[in-house]
Amino acid sequence: METFFLQLLNYLFFAFHTALILFNLLGWLFPKTKKLHLISLLITLFSWGIMGIWKGFGYCFLTDWHFQVLRKLGERDMPNSYISFLTEKFTGWLPDTALVDTLTLVLTLLALLCAIWVNFFVKKHE
Repeated sequence: METFFLQLLNYLFFAFHTALILFNLLGWLFPKTKKLHLISLLITLFSWGIMGIWKGFGYCFLTDWHFQVLRKLGERDMPNSYISFLTEKFTGWLPDTALVDTLTLVLTLLALLCAIWVNFFVKKHE
């Protein structure tokens, strides 16, 4: 029963975390989600930066929780980054850590700039 529950958690984390990453990158595009997108990005950046003071810059509590589940399921030698983990799972290629970290940060900051733009500078069409 425990294995079933862990597998269920694994699939839920995989689906939710992957969807959240896509939402964090693209949620600013949709008027109905732009406020939620900005909040989601701020929570992500809080985790990376503020919680990262104690856990290491870039700390993601979702990655931490998911990796705990994967370890209990027997997964070993996982990269530190969830993006690296996804890339390796989908393609078999484990990219350079610095490349992944840099691209992740740059794309997230770009999404944040877009979120700020659409939330505070684009006029509403009423």
